[in-house]
Amino acid sequence: MSEKFIKNEQLNFINKQIALIKDSSKKNVPPTVLAAVIDLAHTKILDLFPNASVDQQEMLDLSKLKTDDEFERYIQRLSTFLLPFPKVTEQQLKKMFPKNKKLKLPDLSKIDHSQLTYLSWNDLGSNKKFIVYELEGKIVGIECKFSPTSKTNICSICNSFGDVAYFSTVTKAKKAKNPDYYKAIGNLICADSSECNKKITNVQYLTTFLKESLGM
Repeated sequence: MSEKFIKNEQLNFINKQIALIKDSSKKNVPPTVLAAVIDLAHTKILDLFPNASVDQQEMLDLSKLKTDDEFERYIQRLSTFLLPFPKVTEQQLKKMFPKNKKLKLPDLSKIDHSQLTYLSWNDLGSNKKFIVYELEGKIVGIECKFSPTSKTNICSICNSFGDVAYFSTVTKAKKAKNPDYYKAIGNLICADSSECNKKITNVQYLTTFLKESLGM
């Protein structure tokens, strides 16, 4: 089987479950408790892939793993089935942000697309952050104001603690009685999007934010 079927955030979730198993094991919990932790992790992982084939379910099964080396080989094998972030060109990115005539783009050749849930980069000169994501089968992008905070807090996208910045965008909300109504939306996000991509395990907030921002 060679079909890629695992998304970056799903592999991050699996890694998180393995960390919980290892932590329980180090605490020398009773065998029945450890078995319950492993069983719950296995169930949660399979729930991520409701359409998994029998071969894929067997590959995802971690119930018999015990040593760190076994977990490491398990993750290494799953990594070969990562779905890469869709390839985008500089021209495509420019078309996403036509109003930004001085758009500064990232060096796409240096980005590992296999470890991306979303593509993002900062333009510190203009205090802007750009986010690109495949939403409902279409590559979309938004431009946000980006304000570094020099603080640590919970990131809204990856739900992990780290260095964050405030980001916000203005969206034209759907209000029939007031077509000129605009709404500003924003929150805290990891200052370093590459770190955020390493920790994100759920895209619910990201997709909700993008839909609201784009008026979908």
